[in-house]
Amino acid sequence: MESKTLSDDEIRQQSSLSSQEAQPVQEKKSFKRVLIDNVKEPGSALQIVIAAALAIAIGLIVTSTTDSIPPAVAPLIGIPGTLWLRSLKAVVLPLIICSMILAVQKLKEMTSGKARKLGIATIVYYVGTTVLAIVHSIIMTALVWRNLMVVASRESLVLSDDDAEKYEERTEVKIESVVVQMFESFIPNNVVNALATDSLLAVLVTSVIVGALIKGPTSHLLKVVIEVEKIILRVITWLIKVAPIGVFFLILPNMFKLNLADIGTNLGILIGGSLSGMAIHLFIVLPIVYFAFTRKNPYVYWFKCSPAWTTAWGTASSAATLPVTLNVARARGVPRTIVDFSVPLGCLINMDGTAIYFPVVVVFMAATQGITLGPTDYIIILLLSTLASIGTTPIPSSSLVLTVMIAQSVNVPLTGMYAVVVAIDWFIDRFRTATNVSGDLFAADVMRKYTGIEDLDDDYQEADVGNVATTTAIDRV
Repeated sequence: MESKTLSDDEIRQQSSLSSQEAQPVQEKKSFKRVLIDNVKEPGSALQIVIAAALAIAIGLIVTSTTDSIPPAVAPLIGIPGTLWLRSLKAVVLPLIICSMILAVQKLKEMTSGKARKLGIATIVYYVGTTVLAIVHSIIMTALVWRNLMVVASRESLVLSDDDAEKYEERTEVKIESVVVQMFESFIPNNVVNALATDSLLAVLVTSVIVGALIKGPTSHLLKVVIEVEKIILRVITWLIKVAPIGVFFLILPNMFKLNLADIGTNLGILIGGSLSGMAIHLFIVLPIVYFAFTRKNPYVYWFKCSPAWTTAWGTASSAATLPVTLNVARARGVPRTIVDFSVPLGCLINMDGTAIYFPVVVVFMAATQGITLGPTDYIIILLLSTLASIGTTPIPSSSLVLTVMIAQSVNVPLTGMYAVVVAIDWFIDRFRTATNVSGDLFAADVMRKYTGIEDLDDDYQEADVGNVATTTAIDRV
């Protein structure tokens, strides 16, 4: 029997073919299949969008077909949403403490000056994008929206007795007091009180100092911080999975407050001007800045971050969305060191959506009274809006008091139109928050490219649990 001798090349070729046959062929899922899988996934961005759309549709149907809704209905229906939001807020404070301590520890290990570069660059970026947001908002408001607004009737400008008493407290807010309070908010006079009263900026500064004072990775306190963060992230994982339920029951009660008959021309322009300004910033200004630094497609990156900004829209709170924002930024490949430092800081001082809103609402209150603002007034609005947006707390509708302060600074009296602003603020606030959170996510990736910081080890990576809910359909196509 004749034996056949195989050459080395033939042997390698046959082994290569056999190994290819052994590997299972992975078929690429169709986009339709991916969407279906994404809808089924607990806490996915599509589930949150569907929940929000259902809440809006049901709310519009009820308000348009019912003459009056009993006052008790909205708070009772909103109980599940309120509990979910309170749960998110409950983990924000310990999450900020852990994230900042771990971030500072990682920055201490860097000897090339990257830590200092990250700190300065992050603050400059946030302040710079805020100024850009206010500038294009003022330009659009002065050249476009102001010309479309009309003077309101005398009856609508009159403040009711109840409103006058409530607004009198807000008129007492002075510019100098805002400046003093902003600087005082950096240093707590009582750390325990700062924790108890959710003074987030003071807690952040204190956490940075504690993180800088902890000596080395062998510290028992540092090990405790790492374990606490793991527990927090497991809680966040569960909260993200039930996010669609929470968002649905947060939006639905607010829809019951919406009276379509009350939305007149001026209010429509206020809403349109605010949302268009945020759209310009979110889809033109920030993408240009992002592409200039990273040379990546900003829109693909933004869509992949959809779990964060959809949650922000549903909660209307940057602070409540912070756990989701951190998870999403890490899932996008941004180093933990950058994420843990820049995102919590952005949650507190990066308020681009709020900055855009201030000029529009002040001009709205002036135009409805027939008051025309001059160039000097707009410069004052620019400066105060920058200051006020940084000093705004990351909680729903916190900008209402500062709006009064800015309006008074340019001699715009408080009238009944402010009641209209208050009535619709809950709606616009959701878009402001989504814009703010999107800015934080863009900033994190920009800082990654600008500083060149990378996570050199996996010391803290095992704390990254629960990123399942931060995956979007785009990742799987």
